[in-house]
Amino acid sequence: MVERSVLCTRITALAALLAGSFVASTALAQSDAAVQAPAAPAARNATAPPAARKASPYRTQKLTEKAKNYYVAAWGVDKLKVSYTSSGNLIRFSYRVADPERAKVLGERKSTPYLLGQKSRALLQIPVMDKVGQLRQTGTPQAGQEYWMVFSNKGNLIKPGDRVNVMIGSFHADGLMVE
Repeated sequence: MVERSVLCTRITALAALLAGSFVASTALAQSDAAVQAPAAPAARNATAPPAARKASPYRTQKLTEKAKNYYVAAWGVDKLKVSYTSSGNLIRFSYRVADPERAKVLGERKSTPYLLGQKSRALLQIPVMDKVGQLRQTGTPQAGQEYWMVFSNKGNLIKPGDRVNVMIGSFHADGLMVE
């Protein structure tokens, strides 16, 4: 009788071991199929264009009232805007002059403007054309006038929704969003 109970226990343990190995092998086969399944369509669609950039779930934030007041008081400019051109090869920075005396630094020819992408760490400069010169407006600013400058974005390093810093001499506008 003791031998029979030991035999039943061993058979039950063996059956449990076999059932466990069957479940484990089925799970491994399913995980291998899941790993290999995405790779097969990628090989077939090698010529397909890359997927579109995923849209951010966060809402874009414009400049706060405090920031707007700071730029008017410190630099004499307002309506700061950084926009992405349709081709993506150029980024346009525009501003309106509120106080011409304070805004002189933005229009000086000797100060070199830079645009720095906060995420990509790309440093963009204004392109210089042979017959036209720099693609920016310089000279004595006038109150109420809008001025602009264009930065070269070859390789599309900066995209819409990215935050950028604009630096022109001692003028720094940080955290502007590319629209």
